[in-house]
Amino acid sequence: MASPSDVVHQPHLVSLVLQSKKALQNGEQLCSRANDLSNASAQSAVDVLALDAKVRWITDGVLEQLRLATSIAKSIEEKRARLGRQVQACAEWDVVRAKHSDALDDILESLGSQLVPPDFHQHSAASSLFGSQHSEDEEETSSNIPQSPRHSLSSTIHNVRKEKVRPDRQTWKTLRDFVDDQAIEDVLEKMENERTTLDDILNKTDEYPETLNTTTAAIRESLPDIPPLPAMDKLLATQDGTITLMARHLESLAAHYDQMAGALHESEGGEAFSDEDLQAMNRDTDELPSIMNELDECLISITNTNELLVNSQEDAKKNLAHLHTILDDLDELGEIMTDMLQTQDVVEHECEEQLASLQQHLLTVEHLHERFVSYRTAFNKLMLEIARRRQYREAAENIVRGMMSQLAAMTEEESQVRDHFNLEHGVHLPEDICLCIGNTPTRWEVVPWQGEEPEVLPEIEADLIAQAKDRIAADAAHDTESL
Repeated sequence: MASPSDVVHQPHLVSLVLQSKKALQNGEQLCSRANDLSNASAQSAVDVLALDAKVRWITDGVLEQLRLATSIAKSIEEKRARLGRQVQACAEWDVVRAKHSDALDDILESLGSQLVPPDFHQHSAASSLFGSQHSEDEEETSSNIPQSPRHSLSSTIHNVRKEKVRPDRQTWKTLRDFVDDQAIEDVLEKMENERTTLDDILNKTDEYPETLNTTTAAIRESLPDIPPLPAMDKLLATQDGTITLMARHLESLAAHYDQMAGALHESEGGEAFSDEDLQAMNRDTDELPSIMNELDECLISITNTNELLVNSQEDAKKNLAHLHTILDDLDELGEIMTDMLQTQDVVEHECEEQLASLQQHLLTVEHLHERFVSYRTAFNKLMLEIARRRQYREAAENIVRGMMSQLAAMTEEESQVRDHFNLEHGVHLPEDICLCIGNTPTRWEVVPWQGEEPEVLPEIEADLIAQAKDRIAADAAHDTESL
């Protein structure tokens, strides 16, 4: 039978065993939780390293693409600058165009101030290399020209040169009336439109460099900040040390429980324990809370490590997802840059074509100016040529009139001599001898060659001829100064 002291200590041993068992169970739970977290942390560490490597690799790729985009923006800007230097010729072109246009306006104004005598166009279809003009008098030409060359010269000249009332000079046409103003206006309008088109072509790529730089800067700023990773080897080594410590504590709890359970079993078997043994058991049991606290602290440490790795993993996943969005933006930017480069090439080609066309327009305007100057000069010389021909015609007519007057006088004198002969001697001659003796002298008529019509020249007033001489002299002086 157990002693009274054994009866007193047995409930106390049961309490110690229960405390040890509870501590062991809690310790096992904590260690199991710690083991799960440790395994999860190890996997998270691997995932974090993989994700971080992927994030950094993608980030480096994005930065490389952004550097490429920046270089393309710089390339486009350089191409625009080079094209701009070529197009700077447009400023010179504008100056030359203004000069040629002013010169063209001046010559056209000069043509508008130079009168054309009505006789220059009233007998013709009045067509011109510079435009078609229809004469108001073109249907009256045939009535003023003799039909037979056998009329006497004086009669012919009289018929051809009927006195006509000269219209007022304010109603006369000018050299400008024989110019196709609409064709000139079309040339100038086309030149102006192409000049505007050149500016529009250049403006197509004005914002390209700034757009690319702004876009690349925005993408660069949107790149995620990649914090430095914790030292994984050190972190995992610390966690392993914590797990090892918890394992030792768990072994200690298990040993303590085995010891308490064995003591209770021995006590139930009748074995008595000394006070020192009981004090040792109590002392060991009193240490259980501190061991549990250490296990809790170890679990907290492992939990913190796991949370750190999980948070790092989540941050890496978010960064990776954001980088995929940036990659989509980069793909779109790549398409935009391709379009920009193609557009820039098209702009360069179109600018070259427009510049060549504009230069051709300058040549056209210059050619028109030279053509109208030649037109004015030719007309002034035409005036002098008509005046010279009139002098020739009048001199020839004077000769013909003198010849006809002389022939008429000779014929009259011959008629008188023949009449005197016939009166004095003809009556004494038989009628059948020399029948021609009674003929009158041949009458002569001077007419144009082989039925040609007498030359009809336009009437030109003396002051117009004088003005034509002055203009030719002024043009000659200007040409001399130009040389």
